[in-house]
Amino acid sequence: MRFPVRLALSSMMFLQFFIWGAWFVTLGTYLGQGLKLDALQIGAAYSTMPWGALVAPLFVGMVADRYFRSERVLAFCHLVGGALLWMASRETNPTLLFWTLFVYALAYNPTLALVNAVAFHQMNDTGRQFPAIRVWGTLGWIAAGVAVGTLGVEATSWPMRLAAGASWLLGIGAFFLPETPPRGKGSEGGVARLFGLEALVLLRDRSFAVFAAGSLLICIPLAFYYNFTNLFLNEQGLANAAGVMTLGQVSEIVFMLVMPFCFSRLGIKKMLLIGMAAWASRYLLFAFGASGNVVAMFYLGILLHGVCYDFFFVTGQIYVDGKADPRIRAGAQGFITLLTYGLGMLIGSWVSGWVVKAHEARLPGGGISHEWMPVWLVPAAMAGGVFLLFLALFKPKEKH
Repeated sequence: MRFPVRLALSSMMFLQFFIWGAWFVTLGTYLGQGLKLDALQIGAAYSTMPWGALVAPLFVGMVADRYFRSERVLAFCHLVGGALLWMASRETNPTLLFWTLFVYALAYNPTLALVNAVAFHQMNDTGRQFPAIRVWGTLGWIAAGVAVGTLGVEATSWPMRLAAGASWLLGIGAFFLPETPPRGKGSEGGVARLFGLEALVLLRDRSFAVFAAGSLLICIPLAFYYNFTNLFLNEQGLANAAGVMTLGQVSEIVFMLVMPFCFSRLGIKKMLLIGMAAWASRYLLFAFGASGNVVAMFYLGILLHGVCYDFFFVTGQIYVDGKADPRIRAGAQGFITLLTYGLGMLIGSWVSGWVVKAHEARLPGGGISHEWMPVWLVPAAMAGGVFLLFLALFKPKEKH
């Protein structure tokens, strides 16, 4: 791959995840401390991204993949998305803010598949070349968190404005990306294929069915972390909370590097169990750390992100890849994504809002405080329950 192409693709990935990391992590703090909204309203706002994940396959599969060049659709989505984020940053009415973020989610979510399409089209060895490009997305997320935390604007609308600017920059830059013609032009495909429902045949295998159910269920407690950790850390008085949370992405990179070593010695089941145990451990650290404001426990909980994500989600992708017939492999991955980042996170956004709402109190002046220890014990119990489900029922036959 020529250096100018590598630079263009790396910059694309950097901005793609800089945009998401800039506003998504601190949204709960802005809504809770800035706009003084309650936990149900925060959960509703966060539910917009899962809704976008549920709708995105229709847009990408039925429109973008068939009729338009991927880089031009990417440009359109980010230019429109930047305008919507800027509008959201100026909106204080909870209902109008929800619908603005909902429409934004419909614009942003398709770009996650589109950036991959643009990158893959330029590669002749994706296994070797893609990780070196994709890692710039993680670095972009880290850079966004450091920038927002350093500026001290977590409780304001400025993170959304920063993300809007980056979205416009990527939208303009996408016109100069390498040409990526429509991938599915003239191909057959219905709604079932777009959502990966052709992979439902795999559910005949009990272990795969347990894996699918567990993947959905583990994303319900996962939503607690994404939706409320930044607000929690700010209420606990942790300085530069957004910057500190980027340690989770650093951990993700480190554990990604050691995964091959662990995988060859532990296998699928143990890797998945370790990932789920890490989720439960993280929430227990937050819960008992909150009772005495033990900052070291907060750091440990954040640093577990690499184990939580890599050992469950990445290992799960490897399991699905090995389990599915090559003809439905892409559909199987899409089906699991639909269950996790779509349905699971959608349910989790609402459940987390209800749980946090049950442990909040209005302060004089309109502010809100929370009793965080019982809040974090709920997702810890959920993750522990999924762990036990896997331990008892998940018995893969394949040897990886």
